[in-house]
Amino acid sequence: MFGKRGSDDGSRFTPEFRQPAPAPAAPAAANPAETSVLAKPALPALLGTSAAPLARRAVEAPPLAPEPKRIQREKSEAYYDTKSQVFSALIDTIDLSQLAKLDPESAREEIRDIVNDIIAIKNFAMSIAEQEELLDDICNDVLGYGPLEPLLARDDIADIMVNGSKDVYIEVNGKVEQTGIRFRDNQQLLNICQRIVSQVGRRVDESSPICDARLPDGSRVNVIAPPLAIDGTALTIRKFKKDKLTLDQLVKFGAISPHGAEILKIIGRVRCNIVISGGTGSGKTTLLNCLTNYIDREERVITCEDSAELQLQQPHVVRLETRPPNLEGEGEVTMRDLVKNCLRMRPERIIVGEVRGPEVFDLLQAMNTGHDGSMGTIHSNSPRECLNRIESMIAMGGYTLPQKTVREIVVGSVDVIIQAARLRDGSRRITHITEVIGMEGDVIITQDIVLYNIKGEDANGRLLGEHVSTGIGRPHFWERARYYGEEQRLANALEAMEKRAD
Repeated sequence: MFGKRGSDDGSRFTPEFRQPAPAPAAPAAANPAETSVLAKPALPALLGTSAAPLARRAVEAPPLAPEPKRIQREKSEAYYDTKSQVFSALIDTIDLSQLAKLDPESAREEIRDIVNDIIAIKNFAMSIAEQEELLDDICNDVLGYGPLEPLLARDDIADIMVNGSKDVYIEVNGKVEQTGIRFRDNQQLLNICQRIVSQVGRRVDESSPICDARLPDGSRVNVIAPPLAIDGTALTIRKFKKDKLTLDQLVKFGAISPHGAEILKIIGRVRCNIVISGGTGSGKTTLLNCLTNYIDREERVITCEDSAELQLQQPHVVRLETRPPNLEGEGEVTMRDLVKNCLRMRPERIIVGEVRGPEVFDLLQAMNTGHDGSMGTIHSNSPRECLNRIESMIAMGGYTLPQKTVREIVVGSVDVIIQAARLRDGSRRITHITEVIGMEGDVIITQDIVLYNIKGEDANGRLLGEHVSTGIGRPHFWERARYYGEEQRLANALEAMEKRAD
């Protein structure tokens, strides 16, 4: 129909799909009872066909991506039925107003005693292990965050993703895994979400189905509820490690080389204006936290965030957080309001957790008017794209400035762009340390100081690479480093990186 018509003498080979040959039979178990219940019968047996190979050659489909592996055992329906009965009896028995007066440990012991009595009275047939598991689950439901508690207690989990009451995924070492954890129903999931967001004065319901919040440890929480989430409430938690990361630890993880980390320490120390650029989950906030460790303890630092998650170590820190509108649609305090107000609070550095809109213009103005060392993060995929996003966000604010004027403001404000990336093997790396050095005509000129070069991958699929110097001996912020007495450290770090490259 779409090609050139020609004669067909019937001699052409026509490819056909055929059923795949059966998998080789597994060796018989010594005891039939030892055969795995998960073992599937051969495909020909399921289809009712012969296992004999067909004459024609198959056209093989590309291999499917492996399903995410499940962790933790999935509990049976009988367990959830028993738990529901015990939970209902507990709520009828316990005085919640008195329970609220107890400390968490005493309240947990009180609940355990009552649940043990309920199990004995109702005569549930349970093993000791099942009974302990039930006790922990019910205590978590009443006092904590229900099925999420064991995941929140693990420090190796980076993200918890709840897709409705039946599907819970986690990210460990950059890879997503499905868990066997589930909620009793969608209402229990929504109740836990409401418990989380109410702690920071926010709400999530049908009239306000989207909410950003945080946990007491600073972990970021996003909730989107029905009717916007069709298959039940979707909850995403970006967990923070209990032990705050440092640049030295990032070196151990391979995110940056030792000499690259030394350069970052100097950049933070000499009060360069820094923008950290990267995609979702690339480690921007973690890197920002690490850089703030090198702020002098005498400096007054003011942070502005949508949900407060920065963990600064300095004693003189003022933390500000935006506020959503109330039920009447009033009382909203935007990021731009906070950044404007910062300028009246005598800050020495302003740190914006994440720049998403027109507040970038106020941040640039702050960087340009004596608040050296200010920092912020932006979603973008490269330093050049970061500059383009800054321009577009200024345009979003309704400013009608000429393009050249906007770029002059950017050049006069931003000193260094640090690019973070999450690579395809799940690892996080700092891929660029880039200076903004000036303009030629209408074009912003940048120069890379440090780059991450990928060289290949090992047998386990982990990417191999190294951080290399681009050969720049005197960066644009050299005079600033000399002002703070750091020029020798900077020269040594750059020279060591060049020698390593040679």
